[in-house]
Amino acid sequence: MEQQHGLLVVDKPRGLSSAQCTNRFKRLGQKKIGHAGTLDPMAQGVLLVLLGHATKISGYLMAGGVKAYQGTVRLGQTTDTWDADGQITAEAPWDHVTAEAVADVIAGWVGTSEQPVPPYSAAKHQGQPLYKLSREGKETPLKIKTIEISRAEVLRVELPYVTFRVICSSGTYIRSLAHSLGTRLGCGAVLTELIREYSHPFGLDRACPLDTLLAEPETLPERVIPVTAALPHWPTITVTGQEEADTKNGKILVWTEARRARSRAQDGTDIPCVPGANAVLLSPDGQPLALAEAVSGGPAWKVLRGLWN
Repeated sequence: MEQQHGLLVVDKPRGLSSAQCTNRFKRLGQKKIGHAGTLDPMAQGVLLVLLGHATKISGYLMAGGVKAYQGTVRLGQTTDTWDADGQITAEAPWDHVTAEAVADVIAGWVGTSEQPVPPYSAAKHQGQPLYKLSREGKETPLKIKTIEISRAEVLRVELPYVTFRVICSSGTYIRSLAHSLGTRLGCGAVLTELIREYSHPFGLDRACPLDTLLAEPETLPERVIPVTAALPHWPTITVTGQEEADTKNGKILVWTEARRARSRAQDGTDIPCVPGANAVLLSPDGQPLALAEAVSGGPAWKVLRGLWN
C-alpha cells in the first residue's frame, strides 16, 4: 500500500505498546509513521496514529489538548511501576478506607498541581528513558511535572477497587494519580485498568479497533483523517502558486489588504493576523502545505513546519 498522509484514530488493545501498534502498520507499507501521546501496554483506548506528512504535527496536535481517562485502582498494594504489571514492593491493609474518603481524595485532584513522573516511564534522563534505567537497576532521578485536571469523579467503589474518570492536560500520568491516591489513603494503590476515552480532538466514538484495521487493510485509505481535519481549530487559507513557492523557500508571506480580504477561516470569518494566531496553509490542490503563525510588525506569516515532503 502506498504511503498515506493523515491521522488514524485507533482503539488500542491492552497488551501492546504504542510502538508495537505503529509497527503493525509499517507492515502495510506505512514506513513514515508515528503517534501522538503514548499509551502504556496495560492501557487501551484512543491512540492517534500519524501517517506521512502528519508525523510533523504531533507537537501541535497535543499542545493544549485535553485527554479523558477512565481508570481502576486496587487499594492495598504498591508496585515498582505504580500499576498492576509491576513487581509488588509493599502491601498494607485497606479496610479502614471508606468510600467517602476515596471521593474526597479524588475530588482534590482538580486544579493545577505538580506530580511525580513514574520511574518506569518514557520520560528521559540524559537521553535515556526512565524505564530503561529502572530495568537496568540504575537509580532514576525524581522528575516533577505540572499538570492540570479540570474534572475528576468517582464512578464506582467496590473496595478494594475504585473506578474513576479524569479530564486532564496532555502528559498527565494516571499511574501517578493512582500512586498518590494510595499514599494519601495510607494503604498504597496500583492502577489495574486504564481506558483513554478522548485525546484531543477525537474520542472513542471515532476510533477503530486495531484488529479491524489490520484485518481490512484495503479500507485504510478511507479511514485516514486529513491533516486539516486533525487540526480543526486552526483556520485554513488557500495560497496562490507564487505563495506556495515562497512558503517552500521559507519566505515570510506578507499580506496586502486585498490578499487579507480574500482569506477567510473555515467558519467564514476573517483570519486574525496577530502574533500567536496559527493557520494551516493549503496549496492550490487543497493538500496541506505548511503550518504557519502570524508575526508582529504587520500582516505577515512565517512557516512553523513544512508539510510538503
